[in-house]
Amino acid sequence: MATKPRQLDRDFAASGDATELAIALNDRYGYLPAEEIIAVAIDLFRDAGGIGATSSFGADSAALLHLIAKVDPGIPVAFLDTGQHFGETLDYRDQLVADLGLTNLKIVAPRAKALAEQDPDGTLHQRDTDLCCDIRKVEPMARAVEPYRAWFTGRKRAQAATRAQMPVFEAVGPRIRVNPLARWTTEDQANYMRQNELRQNPLVAFGYLSIGCFPCTSPVSPGEDPRAGRWAGQAKIECGIHLPGLEAALSPSR
Repeated sequence: MATKPRQLDRDFAASGDATELAIALNDRYGYLPAEEIIAVAIDLFRDAGGIGATSSFGADSAALLHLIAKVDPGIPVAFLDTGQHFGETLDYRDQLVADLGLTNLKIVAPRAKALAEQDPDGTLHQRDTDLCCDIRKVEPMARAVEPYRAWFTGRKRAQAATRAQMPVFEAVGPRIRVNPLARWTTEDQANYMRQNELRQNPLVAFGYLSIGCFPCTSPVSPGEDPRAGRWAGQAKIECGIHLPGLEAALSPSR
């Protein structure tokens, strides 16, 4: 029988302090299977500020979106169109949305003024990758999740050292970020994709195991860390949409 959140939790979800709420939700629901975490979170937040999801439509995206679609295909799914995606990713996005019957895709783009001022020729990534990500990803992500009290991501602890201690429910300012797949391994992901015959981003077949913008993404060799293909040759391993900069972008004073 599916777990149902308590009325007390629903009331807390609407107006409680996000940090305290995240702790309470991890204690009560963080151990559940991914599909139940998704169902609980939708039940909790649907009428308590709303809930959405974000997706890069990259190498691992299909599993989370399939799980969400089974519970509610109308959940808003935001895609950050940086203007520098692989064409294959854009095609895959549209195909996967159709496959899963998702009905509320929201495409969020960088602000034209910021691009004109900071990256008029599209080469900012060659000079300042952090600023490029801020303009093309972090600020648009803040706008994408701003309407909701909570949102889903497909992040996993096994993906990077920066995610090793990641909770299922975490506070980001006044909002809750929900990571239903936090405990999944690479094998869990592969098994789920295979068992449910989910479409895969075609770039995976060419060694692109972590897929972002084309100027800063490269294929990796067999056995290599999948994220080694992001910002290769740099210390950078995160674009920033899951780091403290997002909280700053979401602050009312910005």
